[in-house]
This record gives sequence, C-alpha cells and structure tokens, in this order.
Amino acid sequence: MAGDGERVPWYAAGLDFACVRCGGCCAGPEEGYVWATAQEIAAIADRLGIPPEQVHQRYVRAVGGRFSLRECSDSRDCVFLAGDGDRGRGCAIYPVRPMQCRTWPFWPTNLRSADAWSQAAARCPGIDHGEHFDCDEIQTRCNVTGR
Repeated sequence: MAGDGERVPWYAAGLDFACVRCGGCCAGPEEGYVWATAQEIAAIADRLGIPPEQVHQRYVRAVGGRFSLRECSDSRDCVFLAGDGDRGRGCAIYPVRPMQCRTWPFWPTNLRSADAWSQAAARCPGIDHGEHFDCDEIQTRCNVTGR
C-alpha cells in the first residue's frame, strides 16, 4: 500500500505476461538498441563458446560509451533472433540475454499508463496472458533498467 504522498500505480493489482515466442520485441523494422554490459557480453561469449573479443567484432556495436547488440541490416531484427521451426521465433542466446530483454514488457515506457500498456499489447501477443506478476515484481523489473 502506498503511504502518504505516494501514488498508487495504475497496475497495483498486477499484470499478466507470457512470452509466446513471436519475436516481435526483437524484430524491426525500426532501428533500436539492445544495451549489453561487459558482463552480459562475456556471458554471451561463454554461451557461444567464443572469446568476448569475437562477440564484440561479430555481434556488438559501440554507441557512445555503451554497447548494443547489432541488428541485421535488411530486417533490423536483433542478430540473435532466430527461427525456431513450428515453435515460432526465439532468441538464440535466451538463457544469457541482456537485462533489457529479460525485463520486457515491464519497461517504464510501457508502464506509464494503462493506455501505454494497451499499445504495447497491440504489438505483443504475450501481454495480458500467462503468468501474473504482482506490483512489487513489476516495479523491480522496471527499476532494473530504468527505461
């Protein structure tokens, strides 16, 4: 419960989400950034069985003082978005995906309002379905990335 002066978020009763492996959050056509830390890049390297330097060369671009995963030049899809046969599309590095990916769809931009959440749901079929996340868990995920 909110104390004096605290605003109760519109999602105080919680929200539902389950990834349906559509790949929409990882796909173009707009250019975007999937921020990755040095530790996340090292985990990706370990997962792929290659040195971190090769991950940087093949899969990462520098943007300012930060690192972002590359996108395919033709589709603007994340370089790690892969087809998965009958199971849809999925992340080739899912167990070690960056925190930004782990916290979708609980980003500040999607949680600004019920309308913003509905707009995200129009693009993501997993929103409003599946696992129920309580308000505390939503805020924890939202605050991790600060997007």
